[in-house]
Amino acid sequence: MFWLKYISLAVLVVQNASLILSIRYVRTLPGDRFFTTSAVVMAEVLKVLTCLLIILLQRKCKCPFMLLNTVLKDTLKMSVPSLIYTLQNNLQYVAISNLPAASFQVTYQLKILTTALFSVLMLRKSLSRVQWVSLLLLFAGVAIVQVCSFSCPLTCLLSPHLSPANYMVGLVAVVISCLSSGFAGVYFEKILKGSSASVWVRNVQLGIFGTALGMLGLWWNDGAAVAEHGFLFGYTNMVWCVIFNQAFGGLLVAVVVKYADNILKGFATSFSIIVSTVLSIYLFSFHVDLSLTRRIDLLLFDLLLICSTPPTNLHPNTENS
Repeated sequence: MFWLKYISLAVLVVQNASLILSIRYVRTLPGDRFFTTSAVVMAEVLKVLTCLLIILLQRKCKCPFMLLNTVLKDTLKMSVPSLIYTLQNNLQYVAISNLPAASFQVTYQLKILTTALFSVLMLRKSLSRVQWVSLLLLFAGVAIVQVCSFSCPLTCLLSPHLSPANYMVGLVAVVISCLSSGFAGVYFEKILKGSSASVWVRNVQLGIFGTALGMLGLWWNDGAAVAEHGFLFGYTNMVWCVIFNQAFGGLLVAVVVKYADNILKGFATSFSIIVSTVLSIYLFSFHVDLSLTRRIDLLLFDLLLICSTPPTNLHPNTENS
C-alpha cells in the first residue's frame, strides 16, 4: 500500500484546495444563502451512507442485524474524537470572531507541531532532527505566505474594533484549538491502526456522533430559521457540489490517516492553503506578494525533508482494540 499513501496525500491537497475555493465562491453568489449548519449535517449523513454502502458491498452482508453489530461494536471509542472535533469547531468560531483573518490562519498552523508532539507521545513515533527542523520551517513558511496573502502589515493586526483583550481571547482559543486538533487526530489514528476494524466502519462510527452533534449545533444556531424556511433552504447545484466535496474530504482524511499519518496530513492541508491562495490570484483577482514563489519553494523543500525519512515507531502497537 506504499503507493496509496502518496496518492491519498496528493488527492487530499486537491480536495482541500477545491473545497476552500468552492466555499468562497458559493458564499459570494447572489440569492438566498444556505445554512452552513445544515450543510455540515448533510455532509456527515452522506459520509455515513457512503461508508455503509461500501461495507455492504465488501462483506456482502445481507442481514441488517449483522451490519448493525459490525458498526456498533466499539462505537463509544469514537465519541472522544467526535466531541473534541466539536470543541475544536466552536473554538475556531471564537478565534475567528476575535482575531483578524491573517492572524488566525498563521497561528492555526501550530496544529502541525501539536500533531507531531502527540504522535511522539501517544504513538511512540520517532522523528529525526531534520524532520523537526522541517516542521519548524513549514510553520514559518506557511505563516509568511498567509501574512503576504492578506497584505496585512503588523500594525493592522490589532484592528480598531478589536481590543487587546479580544485579541488575547482569540489567541487562547486558537491555541487550544490547535492542541485539540492534534490530540483528536492522533487519537483517531491510534484507533484506526490499532484495530482490525476497517476505515469505513470507523468512519460510520465517527459520522454517527458527528451527525448527532451537528444536529445539536443546527438547533442551537439556526433552529428557528430552519423551522421557518426549511432544511434545504438556499441549496443550489453548486451548494450540493460543496457538500459532496466536504463529505468526500471526510472519507479521504480517514484514508490518509490509515495509510500515511497525521503529520503528513498536516503538511498536505497546509500545502492546499498555498495552492488555493495561488489559484485565487487567477480566479478571484486575489493580490499577493511577488515573493510568494520563494515561500512555496521553501514549503516544497520542507515536504521533501519530512517525506524522505518516514517517522518510525519506538514501540509498535500490536494490540487490537
